[in-house]
Amino acid sequence: MSASGGNKAIVAALLANLGIAITKFIAWFVSGSSSMLAEGVHSLADSGNQILLLIGGRKSKKAADAEHPFGYGRERYVYAFVVSIILFSVGGVFSIYEGIEKLQNPHELENAWLPILVLLVAIGLESFSLRTAVKESNHTRKNESWVQFIRHAKAPELPVVLLEDVAALTGLMLALGGVGLTVVTGDATWDAVGTLGIGVLLVLVAIVLGIETKSLLVGEGASVKDVDAIKSAILAGPETKNLIHLKTLYLGPDELLVAAKLSFDSGQRFSDVAAGIDTIEARIREAVPSARVIYLEPDLYIDPATVNPPTDAIVIKGRE
Repeated sequence: MSASGGNKAIVAALLANLGIAITKFIAWFVSGSSSMLAEGVHSLADSGNQILLLIGGRKSKKAADAEHPFGYGRERYVYAFVVSIILFSVGGVFSIYEGIEKLQNPHELENAWLPILVLLVAIGLESFSLRTAVKESNHTRKNESWVQFIRHAKAPELPVVLLEDVAALTGLMLALGGVGLTVVTGDATWDAVGTLGIGVLLVLVAIVLGIETKSLLVGEGASVKDVDAIKSAILAGPETKNLIHLKTLYLGPDELLVAAKLSFDSGQRFSDVAAGIDTIEARIREAVPSARVIYLEPDLYIDPATVNPPTDAIVIKGRE
């Protein structure tokens, strides 16, 4: 995912949520609808989340230094994880609390037409934000399903915005249903039920976001497709006959670390081995452009069956 594409979706969501939050709070103040209050807090939390994503993207561009020799790419993961916590605590837990409070102390709606109008406008604005996120995601999603895209994306911004927008639209529908049923039946309990539904929805989305970003924070390797491409690039030439082992790790959404041990003939000169490694690195970068940090260790292949005790120099794949 390009940084510009992610930022475009974030800014669109930020502008939409700020405008929506203000109108929701006005509608809550005038009508007393708990659903509107929950939705206002939800939109305010989303606005803060988008600001955090922009800050994380900016910090991730800092150059590597002695304290962080591999750079600051994972700042984006840290801020995405903080977003999931805020969505859970500020958005979800508050909405559940407000819904329970309104169930115990129902409040009759006043000027019900105003929250309904605000919700309809908000649905339109959130739909625009979601459309922007979907459009930007399609540039990198390719043939993946939406579930696969959210689970496998290494850049956290678009999955976060997508889930936030889907949750926001669903929450707006719940709020509209709660307010509408309250108007039709005259029973304010429905407004409280809509608020509870919004809270549960936000908690579920926050849990999904937390699980996915935690995995990125802990450290994920390259996809099976990219690993296969790296192996093929290593073994595509005559420089090495065997790939002893290979490890990959994402240092950031756009930066992949590749470390491998390769076998070379014992009779080769050091200069030939060095030249061979340079050639292999060039092929890896061509096959997988995100592989920006590459460490290739030359070694002599030893058949593990002939060694006692066994050695760790076990071939993963050999060139045919």
